[in-house]
Amino acid sequence: MMAAVLYGRESLKVEQVAIPAVGVDDVLVRVKVALTCGTDFKVWKQGYHARMIMPPAIFGHEMAGVVELAGDAVKDRFPPGMRVVPANSAPCNQCFFCLRDKANLCEDLVFINGAYAEYALLPGRILRENVMEIPTHVSFIDAALVEPLACVLRGIEETGIRPGDTTVVIGCGPIGLKFIRILSRRGVRVIAIGRRSSQMKAAERLGAIATFDVSTLEDPTAAVRQLTYRQLGADSVIEAVGTPTTWQWALKLVRCGGTVNLFGGCPHGTRVEFESSALHYSEITIKSSFHHTPRFVREAFDAIVRGEVSAADFVTGEIRLHELPALFQDMKKRNGQLKVAVLP
Repeated sequence: MMAAVLYGRESLKVEQVAIPAVGVDDVLVRVKVALTCGTDFKVWKQGYHARMIMPPAIFGHEMAGVVELAGDAVKDRFPPGMRVVPANSAPCNQCFFCLRDKANLCEDLVFINGAYAEYALLPGRILRENVMEIPTHVSFIDAALVEPLACVLRGIEETGIRPGDTTVVIGCGPIGLKFIRILSRRGVRVIAIGRRSSQMKAAERLGAIATFDVSTLEDPTAAVRQLTYRQLGADSVIEAVGTPTTWQWALKLVRCGGTVNLFGGCPHGTRVEFESSALHYSEITIKSSFHHTPRFVREAFDAIVRGEVSAADFVTGEIRLHELPALFQDMKKRNGQLKVAVLP
């Protein structure tokens, strides 16, 4: 089969590899669609991810497809032809963190990669925890949004955002826009901060009440606070970029007693300075939401099945598998793409 193999930093090759062997509790899926992702782009730039993937390995983790072959232990549950969408990990449900409702921090979290290929192998634990059958009225491309949407839904709950709140979303890439879509539909006043006119238009289309383009505004703090109650600041801030500057903005934009979710991870080794009195005397809560859990995977899947979230809002193009290395190179130019559907 053809697959995109990550060899290291900015080294991605589409080449012929063996179709994975199917064990007794595994399922082989013919990939119908895989979606590009900001995480994949970061992994491609640095050449690895300490928990998700170590090269050389088949790349990609957002996908949907059709069961091609199932092992003897699972063939009754996953017959050939079943339309399925997996999440990219599954917890053990037995470790310290799993038993404390923090399955995203599982000490034995099993990750899968291999979305950018003609076939992908789903191991037994993934099948038990995080694989859903796609209803006939849901497209493969919509279903493939499950994994990132699950991360967003968990981030919203962790932040404690309620209807009527004012929330600032910093970053209008695919993740930031999903926050905007979900929050605006839940009765939250969303103010968006991004870096391109195309992002601003997308944020407005998905429900933001106001947008600020920092390519024309050096520091949006004062302008954003003008739109909050008595200019006190937002009830909550979702930072979905992952830079020291945007982390610092987040602390300046939230009101006393508010919550900041540093959702966008900075590169390893990054140091960020905060004014300590702003945290202590203003009673600001700082959260950092990482990954998803099976509960939120199912909530995301249900939202997609209901039509609450659609790929049409986030997927801006389609390519064939052999075009993927060139696409990642082009993404370095900040080409304005949100998500691209890869069709193996």
